[in-house]
Amino acid sequence: MLALMRSILHMAWMVVTVVPWTLAVLLVSLFSRRAAWWTAVNWFRVVMWGTRVILGVRFQVLGYEHLPIGKSSAAVLLSKHQSALETLLLPTLMPHPLAFVFKRELLKVPFFGWSMARLDMIHIDRESRSEAMKHVIEQGCRLLSKGTWVIMFPEGTRMPRGQKGSYQTAGTRLAVQSGAPVIPIAVATARCWPRRGFIKHPGVVTVSIGPGLASAGRDPKGLMREAETWIEAEMRRIDPEAYPSV
Repeated sequence: MLALMRSILHMAWMVVTVVPWTLAVLLVSLFSRRAAWWTAVNWFRVVMWGTRVILGVRFQVLGYEHLPIGKSSAAVLLSKHQSALETLLLPTLMPHPLAFVFKRELLKVPFFGWSMARLDMIHIDRESRSEAMKHVIEQGCRLLSKGTWVIMFPEGTRMPRGQKGSYQTAGTRLAVQSGAPVIPIAVATARCWPRRGFIKHPGVVTVSIGPGLASAGRDPKGLMREAETWIEAEMRRIDPEAYPSV
């Protein structure tokens, strides 16, 4: 019952705060898309404050030293995807603006989608895979050249805790095309924030940032296999309860 009450209160916190922040993002975006991003990140920080205080979820972040240093450094982030929590948390951890790759239908979500439409993101039509891939590479290279990092979830959807999906190569194709390194990220968010369940639980969420993988001259499939191997092995290390030994 307590977890349910906390979850309702946290949802109310998100709904109440998203409205003024959406208006702020829309206003700031008229002058600067980059400034609009950092305005949006401030809302993510407000949500994370509520996640800590209201839900009792704490965060442990490992591997900060693996992030590229420098204003002009590029990176393609490939992250495990278990819940909505990592989409809210990861922007607050990164020193660069992020461009998410997401399906175009999300732009129709009131307030949140409207804000996303005013940010420099990569929205795709999943009905046309070839066009979507072309769009990701073209827009991704443009954003990476401007100092924006591209973040993708190579499994394509949120995976249940302890399970693995099929890793797609769009992220590594972009990395090879642009020359940006791949940064693999493992997240054990489903421990506290279920993939689809409304009720969240207190506890510790671990985010582990892996060493950068050079992309120059690499085969996208081989590069993705290397990223996948690191992510899945790290998932077993940071959330061993989700992967019982056979």
